[in-house]
Order: sequence, then C-alpha cells, then structure tokens
Amino acid sequence: MALTAVDPQADQGDGRQKDKQAFIASPDVITTPCDPWPRPYYLEDGLRKVHPYHYTYNTYCKERWRGRELLDVFATEFRDRPQAYYKDAIERGNVVVNGVRVPTVKATVKNGDIISHTLHRHEPPVTAQPIGIVHEDDGMIVINKPAGVPVHPAGRYNFNSIIEIMRAERSHAWNPLPCNRLDRLTSGVMFIGKNARAAERLSMQIQGRSVKKEYVARVIGDFPEGDIVCEQPVMQISPKLGLNRARASGKEARTVFKRLAYYPPAQKFEDGKGKQEDNRSEKEKIRDSKMEWKGKEGHSIVRCRPVTGRTHQLRVHLQFLGHPISNDPIYCNQRVFGPSLAAGDALSDNDEDIISRLSRMGKSEVAEAMAYHDEMMDEYNKTKAEKMTGHLCDICDTPLYSDPGAHELGIYLHARRYACEEGNWDYETPLPDWALPPPGLAGPTEVTKETDPLHIVKGLETLEVSKDAGGKGKVLEQSGVEAGKLLWTHPG
Repeated sequence: MALTAVDPQADQGDGRQKDKQAFIASPDVITTPCDPWPRPYYLEDGLRKVHPYHYTYNTYCKERWRGRELLDVFATEFRDRPQAYYKDAIERGNVVVNGVRVPTVKATVKNGDIISHTLHRHEPPVTAQPIGIVHEDDGMIVINKPAGVPVHPAGRYNFNSIIEIMRAERSHAWNPLPCNRLDRLTSGVMFIGKNARAAERLSMQIQGRSVKKEYVARVIGDFPEGDIVCEQPVMQISPKLGLNRARASGKEARTVFKRLAYYPPAQKFEDGKGKQEDNRSEKEKIRDSKMEWKGKEGHSIVRCRPVTGRTHQLRVHLQFLGHPISNDPIYCNQRVFGPSLAAGDALSDNDEDIISRLSRMGKSEVAEAMAYHDEMMDEYNKTKAEKMTGHLCDICDTPLYSDPGAHELGIYLHARRYACEEGNWDYETPLPDWALPPPGLAGPTEVTKETDPLHIVKGLETLEVSKDAGGKGKVLEQSGVEAGKLLWTHPG
C-alpha cells in the first residue's frame, strides 16, 4: 500500500476543513534557575543564615484574576512589595506569562495562564541550635524543634525551615513528612514521618484527639495555684498577621493550666531589712504607673494542657487570664494591646486599631514584648532586633533587615510532652533552660505528678457548674480535685 502526503489544510472530502490556527501546546512550568546543593547555609553569631539566591514562583491564573491587568494582580494580591517593584519586575522580564515576556504591564491574564515570578530571595536567619532527636525508628523521627524555626517553607522562609534543614542533613531525595504542627516561635516535640503510611497513621491519631499534649510556658506575674480551666472561644482576627483573640463568637476552646513554680523578681539592692530598695527615677515611676503589667512582679512557669487545638490557643488564653507569655511579641505587647494587655477582654471592638498597630511592628518599629522589659533583659537585647535597616540589596533593591535579637528567635512556650492515650507511646523532653530556676533561687528542675494538669481533664465533663450573678463559672463539685483549688473561667 502506497503512502501519499496529505495537505493538512485541504478539504477533507466532506466539506470540512481543518482549523487554520496553529496548535499551541501548554507551556512548560518555569523552574527555578538552580536548586543549590548543598544548601547555601552558613553559621554566624549563633544564627543559621542563607546566602541570597534566585527563586521562581509559579501560579495558575485564579478565577478572580481573569481579565485583569498583570500589574494590578501583583499590586493587590502580593502586597509584601511596593507596586513600583512589580512594575520594574514585569518590564525587566522577571515576571512572565506562559514563559513569555509580556509587552506591557497592562497585559491582561486569562484562564489557564501560568504566571512566573523570578526574584532574588533573602531569607531571615534562624537559630543555629541543632534539631534534637528524641526518638527514631523505621517509620518516624521524634524531634525537639528549636524555637524560631518554621516547620514548612512559607513566606520569607524556605531553606531555613525544619523540613529543609533535615533534608540537608540527610539527603536531597529524602522527603520528611511532619505529622503535627508547631508555630514558628514555639519549641518542643514534633513527629516527622519517614514514609507516607507512617505519617498518615500518626497524623490521624493526633487529629482524632487520642493524643495527650502538654506544654510549658513562662508567664508574667504570680499565676494562681490550683487547676485553672479557661474556656474562652478563640477567633482569628487577621489571617495575614496571625492574630487571634478571645471572642464569644469564636471557635470552642478549652485549656487546663497548672502552675509549676513562681519566681519573684531579682533583688538588685537590699536596705538591710530584707526589703527591696526602689531605685527607679521619677520618670520611670510615672512610666511604670501607666503599665498595669508592671504590677505583676516576677514570673511563673505554667504547665498547659490544651483540650482543643485552636491556633494560638495557649497564647490567647494566657493573655485573657492576665498572665501572657512574657516575651510574646504579639500577645504581650503594650504598644499593640495597651496597658492592660487585653486581660479579661472578650468584648471590645478595637480589632482594627490593634491590627493597624501590629502591622507596623518589624517595619519602622521593633516587634518586642513590652512586658519583657525587666531586669532579665539586657539593654543590648532591647536594641538588637529585626527591623528594616534602610539599606537595599545591590542586586534586586530589596529592603534589607537587621539580624533578629536572641529574644526574638522564639517565645517561652515549649511542647514538652506528647502521649498516646492508650499508652502505646509517650515522648517528652526536659524542661527548657528558661523554665529552670533563676540563679540563686531554688525551684523544680523537672515536672512532677502533683503539678500535672492532665489528671483532671477527663473529669471536666463531670463538673456541675452554676452561674453567679456576675456571669462567672462557679464549681460545685469535682471528683478528685480539692475543693477551692479549681478555677473555671468560661464565656458569660
């Protein structure tokens, strides 16, 4: 049988003719110019740093972007950089559509377009403290996560994340699978699956609330003794800033607290009669009189048992109880929440003001916990904090940040223990250094059964509660808990 050439544009014999428009294949996704290996880490001044590198972000056109100008999409959807930067990036060809440079910043995007943005990436430094290994077997690794390191690549962090650091320590092809989540500023127990089956099994167990969790926190003031139960609902106020607050219309949340220790403030001077001399200037006395938290002297170490798992639940509940984590840059920040630090506040309508003040932190102002200004913080740490330096990168004109101070690398919140309710496994870490007794003072260096908040959790459902005239919860009966030693705070 002979083969003959056929004109693709010729009549097909039935009156039909092929479409004269040439077929255009879907574009290949633009890839990062390089995937550096080994990762571009270097250690300096106790920090793990990353040399700046080029990186390409890819995204398909979202429905709400269709028909809009390219510059408008970037200026409104990606607001971490000014519009002038995106205009320049489009004109230089650092932003392309379907792999092709666009003729003008007013070019419109349509369904199916792939938008690629290649930029010179600057990652913030994190602590150089190594990732501790609590346990390892064929299916998983239990780690002691350092504070200040995010779990997944996100936002400004990529290589400086738990996943990428562990990959760099083992092999490029290894894919660590986190089974639980800790905030970037929080340290403690985390589970990393070595394979999908092990990760899925443990993740389902944690999500099914069949795992007991215990955290330890360092808070301002003398936290009350006894078992403290907080049931204030938690609502997300600003997803962009990661801000949550106690709100009656929020999601159900419950935490049990138990004080482990209280340490009074260090006495700098003695007058010979055992009383602390007030060596503050008149200006300092006036300043301190306007700060309600200044009256809460010393700090407490508190064991925390979250019964539910809302974002920032422990931080929000401790703030509501009037004892926020003492170096929490959000919930213990007087510049954001005012002199009361929002203690007992579940009704105020000042969310927009708080969001505005918080958004300025880390730009023109230092993001710091105002209640952390005490004798335990050097003047050096007050000024050494991450903020814009006013300088620009020589390559990409990105505003440069200073290195974070030691007090910014994490907060005093540590996931100390995770345990299976069926008793199949139980992993814990020692108390972190900040939870140990200060020099010259005696106190617990490990937890005890007597200070364990876990023993009352299962009995919470048996509580018989009545409401007094002020709307406060009053405990009438609780099995296994000494009368008068349980305080229950709930909406109302």
